[in-house]
Amino acid sequence: MARVKRALNAKKKRRVVLERASGYRGQRSRLYRKAKEQMLHSMTYAYRDRKDRKGAFRRLWIQRINAAARQNGMTYNRLIQGLRLANIEVDRKILADLAVNDSQTFATLVEAAKKALPANVNAPAAS
Repeated sequence: MARVKRALNAKKKRRVVLERASGYRGQRSRLYRKAKEQMLHSMTYAYRDRKDRKGAFRRLWIQRINAAARQNGMTYNRLIQGLRLANIEVDRKILADLAVNDSQTFATLVEAAKKALPANVNAPAAS
């Protein structure tokens, strides 16, 4: 049985790793072993940060909604509570976009939320 020679496959594997590591500083872009190690870390960071990005955008949307709601005389949590009571289902991404780009529509939603809230906000809502 013929023995397996890995020259082409090994070179290709190394070349791919070094191409992906181009742009790293120092030995991490030139030496295969260092580049491979850095690539493993980079892929871990990329995976983690793809998850973190979703939370970061949600925090940004909430900040924008809160700022716009306060301009209309309401806080973020009361706005969300009022929208739920009014059975208006708008996600935070759309609300934030309305707050930034279409303030009249956002103000209309705030008014609808205010009407849906009970007179005494601290009282439990009638179910």
